[in-house]
Amino acid sequence: MLKILVTGGDGRFAQELKKTKTRYKFIFRNKKQLDILSLKSITRNFKKFSPDIVLHLAGLSRPMSIHESEIGLSINLNIIGTANLVKVCSEKRIKIVYLSTSYLYPGTKGNYKEKDPLLPWNNYGWSKLGAEASVQMYENSLIIRACMTESPFIHKHAFTNVKCNFLFHDEFIKLFLKVIKHKGIINIGGKSQSIYDFAKTYNKNIKKKKSNGELPSKIYMSLNKLKSFLKR
Repeated sequence: MLKILVTGGDGRFAQELKKTKTRYKFIFRNKKQLDILSLKSITRNFKKFSPDIVLHLAGLSRPMSIHESEIGLSINLNIIGTANLVKVCSEKRIKIVYLSTSYLYPGTKGNYKEKDPLLPWNNYGWSKLGAEASVQMYENSLIIRACMTESPFIHKHAFTNVKCNFLFHDEFIKLFLKVIKHKGIINIGGKSQSIYDFAKTYNKNIKKKKSNGELPSKIYMSLNKLKSFLKR
């Protein structure tokens, strides 16, 4: 049974993962138990648990505005913390799986493939790209560019003019577990559709709203690589 050490064990995605029955042994560590800004803390956890894989979920996400107002915090938790994990993983020859985001793509044309040029449109995206840079230096790694959200959809309004690949956490996990043994970069998400069309499937009372620059209009990704992996 593969042992997978999970950073950010108190986060929203980790909480959903804890509910999932799998053939893997997940070891969840919160920020007090595993401090990604401390090489000593990382090394101590690796020695204690001897993981086969590190699933890196820890970091700073919402609210998005915090990446504009607290740049230093964003750099520390998303870029430096990830680089620290990669350093120790490379020394110990442990695979790292990094949960990135579809926000790395420019959002101007849509249907983005994993090898397409990257141009984040907000500081959160830049912080995740900074983290990816260190992960990509290490061959024994998997980067997942994700488009997901928690269930139920938490907003009262949904954009009609923004197309993406939203997928709820529980459905995302089913796909994620099928590709975790792979390496490289892979997009994971759901059907390409407007955020409003996604949300109204689960909430008929959701109200329409148009994005006035809050999100680019075409942030949906190509899932062809994912489909090919699932066929193997």
